[in-house]
Amino acid sequence: MCFPEEDVEKGDYVLIRDGTKERALIAQIIDVQYANIPGILEDLLRDGISENSLTGEDIDPFRVSSQIEVLKDTRLLVAKIRGALERNRLSRDISWLPSRIRAQVEVTSPSLLTKDLARRHPFELGSTRRSAVVTSDLSALDGRLNIITGRKGTGKSHLSKLMVTTLVNNGAPVVVLDVNGEYVNLGRSNDSSGAPSRRILPLIPGVNLRFSLDQIGLNTFMGILVHALSLPDNSSRVFARIWHQLEQQNALTMNALGSAIANSDCHESIKDALQARFNTLDDSGIFTNDHKAALSLDEVFRTHDSGIALVVNMKNQSATLRRITVELFINKITDLLSSQRLKALFLFAEEAHLYLRETYWDDIVTRMRHLGLFATFITNQPDTIEGGIYRQADNIFLFNFSNEHDLEIVSKVAKLDGDTIRMIVRELPAQRCLAVGDLVGNFPMVINVRPLEVQTLGATRYFFQDQIAIA
Repeated sequence: MCFPEEDVEKGDYVLIRDGTKERALIAQIIDVQYANIPGILEDLLRDGISENSLTGEDIDPFRVSSQIEVLKDTRLLVAKIRGALERNRLSRDISWLPSRIRAQVEVTSPSLLTKDLARRHPFELGSTRRSAVVTSDLSALDGRLNIITGRKGTGKSHLSKLMVTTLVNNGAPVVVLDVNGEYVNLGRSNDSSGAPSRRILPLIPGVNLRFSLDQIGLNTFMGILVHALSLPDNSSRVFARIWHQLEQQNALTMNALGSAIANSDCHESIKDALQARFNTLDDSGIFTNDHKAALSLDEVFRTHDSGIALVVNMKNQSATLRRITVELFINKITDLLSSQRLKALFLFAEEAHLYLRETYWDDIVTRMRHLGLFATFITNQPDTIEGGIYRQADNIFLFNFSNEHDLEIVSKVAKLDGDTIRMIVRELPAQRCLAVGDLVGNFPMVINVRPLEVQTLGATRYFFQDQIAIA
């Protein structure tokens, strides 16, 4: 029960102390309702009817009316028990209930829940209504699978940019698959003063993102042909034979490859299939014969061992070119990780359903995790992420959803009950999210994501901008 003068809202935490015992239950408020006390509704209706129809003097010798007014505004707090506090130490033992008579309820600060998190790599995530700063441990992202989801314009990309810049500043290698060109200016301050940070490296396919064939290798090139361009099996075998012949002749270039396909003695349909796909790859500009113009990922990561983010800018690129770029990049990253030339890598995938083939979902979550590839998926369409991915997620950040279908999808998150998601997520304002998982000590927390001091881009562009500003 909550009296009118007490200030609480959804997402707040309360301690339910068990009388004089040195223990308390930790509960999170998921809904606030008016207390349904018998007779209160009738009294409210009676007041409304008689307000303008009766005149006279109120006589209340026992001062009952003041108590009735308090009862009218008394609220019922619906809460979920998240843990316990025993002798000032957090515990997951919630197998007991406090006394109904002697229990004391008090609002607590979220800092109580995050104080036991390791602080070797401090990460200022944001703030809550009752805490100026929520600081976690950045290592809670290490080796983890993360999902950031919510409807458009609520701040998903802002949170992912905060994670990217924090990881880079702490020496981590990061790759961002940027669909809308939102991350390219993360190296610039808000006022554009000073030189751009060399830790943020924007890459544009066909411009400064180019590879030579000997860098790529047959397996990666074949993966592009088969998975990104749907090359049939028969054509794949012919292409492998052509590749090996050029390799033996030490003549593996795009020009030589094109000539070899055109002069091949294979069936005409196979030649046409190979020629069409070769033309697509040649037109993409991603492959070059000039070794000086080719990008060496191995060298980039080696010379930036203090942290770097490679931002693959796929803005204004066709769906085919996106698939080619991602297939190429994922294969190169996997090669670096499997050969241990790269210790680990953090991958941020914006709207991954637009370019990641379905088989990659499980591959990234399971096999690549063991190689050291730790993914964060950012999407405004939660139904594009398979349920199995949600169940394996270590950290999930839920921004506002108002659509019932979307709420039903995200309510399947294994680490949080559906009631909490439906009650809290529906009413979250922009730039505020419900964080669930290791980063917040597995205590769900409503957080205001902190602002960034770099150019984030990606904000919604309006036609009536002046009118919006005035309003």
